[in-house]
Amino acid sequence: MILSRLAGRPVLLAAGLVAALVLPWAVYPPVALDIACWALFAAAVDLLLGFTGLLSFGHAAFWGGSAYCTGLIALHTGLPFPVAIIGGAAFAAVLAVPIGLLSVRLRGIYFAMVTLAFAQMVYFVANQWRDVTGGENGLQGIPRELFGLDLSEPFYFYYAGLPFVLFGLFAAWRIVRSPFGRVLVSIRDNPARARALGYPVDRYKLLAFVLSAALSGIAGGLFAIGHGFASLQEVYWTTSGQAVMMVVLGGIGTLWGGAIGAALIVQLHDHLASAGFQEIGIVTGSIFIVVVLLFRRGIWGTARHLLVTRRTAASTERPAPERREAADASV
Repeated sequence: MILSRLAGRPVLLAAGLVAALVLPWAVYPPVALDIACWALFAAAVDLLLGFTGLLSFGHAAFWGGSAYCTGLIALHTGLPFPVAIIGGAAFAAVLAVPIGLLSVRLRGIYFAMVTLAFAQMVYFVANQWRDVTGGENGLQGIPRELFGLDLSEPFYFYYAGLPFVLFGLFAAWRIVRSPFGRVLVSIRDNPARARALGYPVDRYKLLAFVLSAALSGIAGGLFAIGHGFASLQEVYWTTSGQAVMMVVLGGIGTLWGGAIGAALIVQLHDHLASAGFQEIGIVTGSIFIVVVLLFRRGIWGTARHLLVTRRTAASTERPAPERREAADASV
């Protein structure tokens, strides 16, 4: 069973890579870019929620803060967009340090409310600092400069920005598979025991918070470059809620489930908006309730649980080698 699981991982990774490469052929390229950005954002939120046990409603501050910072760098310096995205991610990580220092000592709803309060402070600053952020108008006309290459076509820009998403997802995967990730899981399950074993729990939580913010910054910066603008919507609290909803739909603690949730939510928004339907929140909220009630582990989490259960049942029903030899000898 272990060998089959090890053999299945490269297959799943290859299938995910192929899906990412063919996505702009299957859906409208700007929608494909949105799916990729939100998938990375959901993975960043799941790194904190699913593997550290911290529910944050303030990650819009890092997604949107990076979007503004990336846009400002691209607009005022003329640097290639990869440099602007890296600058935005660095800004998100730096912004996460003071927020994390003041919030990681809290747990549960208290942590969620404190991060939400900080995100609303960032929203207020973005709204009032009109000379820099553009206020309600946002930053418009953000360029996609890359050494003179024409990336105005969304189809080509998707492949130019895809390496950032793949790098972010790989980084998240390496984090959760590392000894550091194992410590995060132990903190999630029993922080008192992890502290008794000598691990600095608050320091680990802070580092996980900053890493999650940096990955969110990569996604937010790429989103701003792809759309050519950064608006107040990027730092509004509903953006954080939407990322959490994607994680729950896909499966908390699965890391890859957020990509499934992102694909479902983004395409649903696109189809409903194209049809002229105004109350999109009613539909997405209803789907969220149905999935939570019927699939407690999320879509990907439920599928993985059923597969593991079936494999376990098949291995227990299979006779042991020594029993098989004894049966052959008796015959």
